[in-house]
Amino acid sequence: MKPKRKLRFDRILIFFLFVSIVTLCIVCFLNLKITNIYVLGNEFVKEQNILELAGIDSYPSTVVNPSFVIKNRLQKNIYINTAKVYKKGLTKVYIEVVENKPLFYYQDSLTVILSDGTKTTGSFSIPTVVNYITDTYYDKFVKEMSKLDRDILNMISEIKFVPTDVDDNLFLLTMTDGNLVYINIATFNKLNKYFSIKEGLPDKNGILNLDWGNNFEILK
Repeated sequence: MKPKRKLRFDRILIFFLFVSIVTLCIVCFLNLKITNIYVLGNEFVKEQNILELAGIDSYPSTVVNPSFVIKNRLQKNIYINTAKVYKKGLTKVYIEVVENKPLFYYQDSLTVILSDGTKTTGSFSIPTVVNYITDTYYDKFVKEMSKLDRDILNMISEIKFVPTDVDDNLFLLTMTDGNLVYINIATFNKLNKYFSIKEGLPDKNGILNLDWGNNFEILK
C-alpha cells in the first residue's frame, strides 16, 4: 500500500499569493492613466482638436493607446502632414506635428489650398489668389508659398498672377501694410526677408520690385 502524500498548504498558499500579486500588477498597469500631454508644432490645428483626433482627450490608459496608434490617428487628418508621438516615463505623452497648413484661398476654384496642394474648405486668415494661375507655374507657386514664414504669410492680403512678355511668371502681392510687391518664382524666397528689406525703405507706401533687385517706387 502506497503512502499518502501530504498536501503542502504552504506551497499552495505561496502559489495563489504569487498569482494574486501578478494579476494585481497587470490590472494596475492596464489602468495606468496618461497624466501629462504636450503638443508641439501646431499653429492652425488647436491643441484640443489634436487631443480629440488622437483619442486621448479624456486622458485614458497609456497602455491601450500606444504611440503608433496615436500617430496613425493623427496622420489621417488632412491638416496634419506628419506626427511624432513618444512617451517619457509611463504617463507623459509628447506629440510633435508638422502641419499641412492652409496657404491661400484660390478664388478660381473657390477652395483653400494646403501646403501639399490639397484642396479643402474652411475659414482661415490667409491670402486670396484672385485669378487663375497657369498649370505651368501653379505647382511651383504652391511649393514656394509653403516655404514662407507664418508672419510673412500673414502680411499678404491678396495675390494676383500678372504674367508679361518679359516675365511670364510674375505675381503682384498686396500687403496688409499698404505696399505692393512684384515677385516671381525664382525670387519668391526674398519674401522671407520682407521685414529687413522694409527697414531700408522710405516710411511711405509704395511698390517693391522683388522680381529684380529691391527697387522701390513710392505710390502717389
